[in-house]
Amino acid sequence: MNDSAYTPPKVWTWDRDSGGKWASQNRPVAGPTHDADLPEGEHPFQLYSLATPNGQKVTILFEELLAAGHTDAEYDAWLIDIAEGDQFGSGFVGVNPNSKIPALLDRSGPTPVRVFESGAILLHLAEKFDDFLGVPERRAEMLSWLMWLQGSAPFLGGGFGHFYAYAPEPMEYPIDRYAMEAKRQLDVLNRHLAEHAFLAGEAYTIADIATFPWYGNLVLGRTYEDAATFLSAHEYDHVIRWAKEIDARDPVRRGRMVNSKSGAPETQLRERHAAEDFETRTQDKIG
Repeated sequence: MNDSAYTPPKVWTWDRDSGGKWASQNRPVAGPTHDADLPEGEHPFQLYSLATPNGQKVTILFEELLAAGHTDAEYDAWLIDIAEGDQFGSGFVGVNPNSKIPALLDRSGPTPVRVFESGAILLHLAEKFDDFLGVPERRAEMLSWLMWLQGSAPFLGGGFGHFYAYAPEPMEYPIDRYAMEAKRQLDVLNRHLAEHAFLAGEAYTIADIATFPWYGNLVLGRTYEDAATFLSAHEYDHVIRWAKEIDARDPVRRGRMVNSKSGAPETQLRERHAAEDFETRTQDKIG
């Protein structure tokens, strides 16, 4: 172990200069830091997000719903730049008091409804359009995997990802601790997917849509500075098979582009207001 010794104080206090990539956006209190109204477009659904794994879950589902013929699922997707603190604007906090992306304003009914937490948004939309829920007899299995993802992903992102890629300096103990947990989770998925095409069985559902941006992108080598090599992702061949199958879907490709600020300019659609935006408004076309 090469971590420096640390003795916790009797009472913790906030150090604004604690370091790390996201230190300037972290604070121990909730609520807005500034007044900022949210924009609204013409469609029934107003999404405020960023193309992190949690954000990709929702844009992938919207694109899947539209591809499946649900024309009432049209949406406007507005970029929330968490590096700039947009999530602490008063308008965003009004939709999501937890100040995390994504957040959804559903205006499809007589009264607008806010929905926050990515898993809740997926379930809300899937139930509204009665799609991507799987067969009724596998509903409990689908919900179990959806909730598994919601509970497990923070260990991958806030645990492994933070200490491996974002902490002020490498620390052996937390990297080892969370690498072990990330590999255990991948093994859970791999064992299950060895016997099933998708998480809830033979049907592609919101459980897969929720899980792919985290674990699929990981094994495909897109996450945390070559973390796939570090975690020997090649060992999880069934997860890789599942990830490649989902990744090949056109709605998934489009969903990953929405609200993106990274990658090749032609893959970044920072705002999405119409289907043709994928051809006309990517960063390589608007600069």
